[in-house]
Amino acid sequence: MRGANQSSVSEFLLLGLSRQPQQQLLFVLFLSMYLATVLGNVLILLAISTDSRLHTPMYFFLGNLSFVDISFSSTTVPKMLTNHILRRQTISYSGCLTQMYFLFMFVDMDNFLLAVMAYDRFVAVCHPLHYTTKMTPQLCVLLVAGSWVIANLNVLLHTLLMARLSFCADNTIAHFFCDVLPLLKLSCSDTYINDIVILTEGALITITPFVCTLISYICITCAVLRVPSTKGKWKAFSTCGSHLAVVSLYYGTIIAVFFNPLSSHSAETDTAATVMYTVVTPMLNPFIYSLRNKDLKGALRTMIGRKRFPT
Repeated sequence: MRGANQSSVSEFLLLGLSRQPQQQLLFVLFLSMYLATVLGNVLILLAISTDSRLHTPMYFFLGNLSFVDISFSSTTVPKMLTNHILRRQTISYSGCLTQMYFLFMFVDMDNFLLAVMAYDRFVAVCHPLHYTTKMTPQLCVLLVAGSWVIANLNVLLHTLLMARLSFCADNTIAHFFCDVLPLLKLSCSDTYINDIVILTEGALITITPFVCTLISYICITCAVLRVPSTKGKWKAFSTCGSHLAVVSLYYGTIIAVFFNPLSSHSAETDTAATVMYTVVTPMLNPFIYSLRNKDLKGALRTMIGRKRFPT
């Protein structure tokens, strides 16, 4: 890789957790959240794959979201926990770029899947009679596959732009993973092109799915308001409220970190915001999206019952 030859820095120091005075408490907290993320999302995947009643577009997208959330957290948290145990905060130059690539690929996938799930709910609520003809298996696979392709191409662009930069003396990242903005601050090259691409193409990739999600839920809200049953309205608004709460949390933290001027950032606020969307949000997915769902809870009880009492 050409960037590696240009750079005199062969590794970086990740000081995000080691700089905090309550290191042991944070270690236990991060480990607990990571285990909860993996366990919760694995249970969702098992329930969806083993129960034929859940082989519908909504649960197909939910299963993909669970897989992405597991991968999302696994990109950063295990490395951080391993560094803490080994009392070592280093990550190689190539490892840093690789971590950045996969991290933001899964960020984009979360972004796209939230929009796809919102569209699925829009069709189900606003066009219920045409749901099966519109949300065909072919369309569902195409939406997910297209999301993977766009996410990889987008992150590849940013990774290649990062690889062309030089890193000279300072190799300390005040973070617990290789994030874009801390790396840009460390570079001794001109980062103008990187900044422009982040604020244009990066903003477009993030804002477009958000706008699609917002439009879908505005249409859903209008349709629900026309429902005469108060109970029906409350059920629909409760589901939308949970989804929009996570959407607000997800997009709010990303916008706070990546779409403010570089001069307004501090290590503490950036770390707190990124913890929210890299650790907390994936952990909340099983609880907010799934464990409140009657069909999914029934599938989980059936699956656990078969494990405990095999026929």
